[in-house]
Amino acid sequence: MEGQDTLNITVLIAGRPYPLKIKAGDEHTIRKIVKDVNEKINKFQLNYIKKDKQDCLAMTLLTYAVDFHKAQTDKEMTPGADLSDKIHQLDGLLDSLLG
Repeated sequence: MEGQDTLNITVLIAGRPYPLKIKAGDEHTIRKIVKDVNEKINKFQLNYIKKDKQDCLAMTLLTYAVDFHKAQTDKEMTPGADLSDKIHQLDGLLDSLLG
């Protein structure tokens, strides 16, 4: 990641600063994810008033881990879905060219 296309940014997660070295093109995505993470943490803090910030951060992490696991499992269960979509698109393109 060396060179002109890298940025040094600092993001706040649960009120703590984290310095990051990122690709310039990833900044928007990273900032959006940080915003989403902080919103989830805040939501947990409102719903579980007696929990501290660390607990809310852990619950947020668990939420993302479950979502990621479900997405990976769904992807594995339909391994040909992407290929099938591409074939369908090509078929439509061929039909339009021939028709």
